[in-house]
Amino acid sequence: MTTVTAGQHGLPADKGGLPGIKRDVPTAIHVQISEHIRLRIAGGEWPPHYRLKSEPELAREFGVSRGTLRRALTTLIEEGLLRQVRGRGTFVTSTTIEPAIAQKLSTLSEDFADQGVVTTTTVRECALIAPPRPVAALLDVAPGTRVLRLVRVRRTEQGPVALLFNFVRTDLAPGIEEVDFTSASLFGVLEGTYGLKIATARRTFGAEAAGADVAASLDLAEGAPVQYLQQVTYLADDRPVEYSDVWIHSRRLGVTPLLLRR
Repeated sequence: MTTVTAGQHGLPADKGGLPGIKRDVPTAIHVQISEHIRLRIAGGEWPPHYRLKSEPELAREFGVSRGTLRRALTTLIEEGLLRQVRGRGTFVTSTTIEPAIAQKLSTLSEDFADQGVVTTTTVRECALIAPPRPVAALLDVAPGTRVLRLVRVRRTEQGPVALLFNFVRTDLAPGIEEVDFTSASLFGVLEGTYGLKIATARRTFGAEAAGADVAASLDLAEGAPVQYLQQVTYLADDRPVEYSDVWIHSRRLGVTPLLLRR
């Protein structure tokens, strides 16, 4: 198996930022840009749902015109590696089909409260960590930047219903690791304590076989089916503020979407 690195295909080695363009090689500039982005996606540095910077920003960093940059992006869109969402930007394409099956942006605790369901929360971890590189990319923070990792198990009278891993930008919410999340809602803290305006999220649903940790947390047999939810949450100014992985005990908790016909 051949491993492709950033030093190949006429691109300079990656020094942590976008590379310069080699104008003394026969490879067209837009092709060099496409290949650089392709390598970042293939290497997992730009994971599914990663939102690229705006076209003017990328054009400045590559040192090219917007027309040249757009030609490179168009190539990758045609290949299915990128997709453009009107009014939101350009994203790395997910490998899963993503119908808009849920149009309500709320947390589990908010939904339970609205329905009068009594829940308890166990906080397994609430600490500052250097996130995995894909999570850092989705949160738009530099690798090594410390973020909050919040791990909780949500229970109803039937037993555990959800295991939640949340990663939160602490530059937007300094000191959030001191909050007692056994009773506080994450979104409630971000909005009420820090005055942040949560506006949108990108949410993906899937099905998985429960691994050892998920199974133990949800009182399931290892390998039992669970519903998996992945989400990136954005503020009104389009900055990502939170990324989450959630595993749901589907026999105890049903996810009911609100459907809107256009």
